Amino acid sequence: MTTRLRNAITLVVIGTICWVIAGVIAVAVNADAKIIWTCIMGAGLGLVGIRYTIRRDRRSGI
Repeated sequence: MTTRLRNAITLVVIGTICWVIAGVIAVAVNADAKIIWTCIMGAGLGLVGIRYTIRRDRRSGI
């Protein structure tokens, strides 16, 4: 795995963790459903991004 892709995976993982933390805080303070769903979708897209970045790394053959 190249350093550049490792950094990309790390960045996507950190962003996903931030969405999960924001979602937990939103649920704890009883936020609007729109905010909670935004956090859920952000975390879900982060998981897709992690999978995509790892697959891209394996396919690149670098």
